[in-house]
Amino acid sequence: MKIQFCGAAQEVTGSSHLITLDDGYKILLDCGLFQGDIVNIDALNNSFIFNPKEIDMLILSHAHIDHCGRVPMLVKHGFKGKIISTHATRDLAAIMMMDTAHIMERDVQYYNERLGDKKKKNPAYKGVKREVLYNAQDVVNAVDLFISISYDQLNKIEDGIHVLFTDTGHILGSASVNLRIKRGTDDLRLGFSGDIGRPNRPILKDPHPMLPSDIIITESTYGDKLHLEKPDETQRFLNIISETCVKQKGKVIIPAFSVGRTQEIVHKLDQLVHENKLPKIKVYVDSPLSVNATEIFRAHPECFDYELHQYLLKNEDPFGFNSLRYIHDVSESKALNESKEPAVIISASGMMNAGRIKHHVANNIENARNTILFVGYCSPETPGGILRNGAKQIKMFGELKQVKARIEILDSFSAHGDQNEMLDFLSNQKNTAQQIFLVHGEAKVMPVYREFLMDNGFNNINMPKIGEEVRI
Repeated sequence: MKIQFCGAAQEVTGSSHLITLDDGYKILLDCGLFQGDIVNIDALNNSFIFNPKEIDMLILSHAHIDHCGRVPMLVKHGFKGKIISTHATRDLAAIMMMDTAHIMERDVQYYNERLGDKKKKNPAYKGVKREVLYNAQDVVNAVDLFISISYDQLNKIEDGIHVLFTDTGHILGSASVNLRIKRGTDDLRLGFSGDIGRPNRPILKDPHPMLPSDIIITESTYGDKLHLEKPDETQRFLNIISETCVKQKGKVIIPAFSVGRTQEIVHKLDQLVHENKLPKIKVYVDSPLSVNATEIFRAHPECFDYELHQYLLKNEDPFGFNSLRYIHDVSESKALNESKEPAVIISASGMMNAGRIKHHVANNIENARNTILFVGYCSPETPGGILRNGAKQIKMFGELKQVKARIEILDSFSAHGDQNEMLDFLSNQKNTAQQIFLVHGEAKVMPVYREFLMDNGFNNINMPKIGEEVRI
């Protein structure tokens, strides 16, 4: 069999890995969108390095757009096979992909209108019209192909091919893919980690180890970092809110992904309210997708950990408290930018490369009373990554903004395991793994993580480039 690395290869987005069995059967692991300011990103997103019509099956690890964002495009270009996922991933992916379709339609319309204006002024202008990767109907067609299965059950998905999902605790429904292949000349155990979550986090169960396997494809996002310990994180979070909202009468603006991070932050605030620790300030969740995703969280208690089930005995809604308001209407979102009252505003996206968060940051970044609080990973080239890396000014909506707001980082809220947590997750593979492939990480991080794994007893660790094909 062969594995071709079609995305998230020395990059953090665009997860996609193609397995071709010796009899020609093709399994695609993830089909994600490339995000951020990657070189040739339009070319990467607009075409596949394989023929979608030849793919027999797609298996999704979870519903983040960098893992499922090109699924409707795959279907649009001829894929007709099964899409296998957990139940919660199916539900989340449906709203995530539909939201992405709407964003792309708006962005393309805006770009083409500007292009038309330029051509009116200069008929010789050579700009080319853009087209959307897919539309809402393509999303509907994709969702029709989903077949969802439960965790920890070995399912026959084709003759000689079985899959078992183990919970990675990354986001609702996230899973490692455990493949067992006995088909023709192929006899192999393959594990794909997807994105590895963190132990002892609120809401979701702790990551479960993959089944011991021969071939491992595993993420490496925080392969060179350790996260802040939990007790310190809560106090620091409180301090940032108190200093900004109470002492300075400013706003705390939190760019957060709609799925996972937003719900964790809201639940943390809910706990602080019930412990009488949160200052009496208003909290807004300003993202339609976040609102819809939170409803899906409520519908999947099978993914909750023991602590949250116990919490539910005392508080029936872990994602709501009196001073919290979920914003639906655009006019309400705009009003937040006009308001001078202290508040916490949580809005998507986490990397600040799309969504309402861009407006909140643009309207508040030049006020020294405010704080922009990052609670997870941002690709270095995205607006979020630029601010995290200490920029003194940033261009937003065509205007150069001076960074006067305080910039804070709390990566302890990250849904990605750190260096030690990923090592713990892989520890049961030490005696079986014959080859390990590092994916979903920056090129500068991977060598650090590779050396760390080798120091801890792992061997034959590869760092494939995009398009690279390896025979197993």
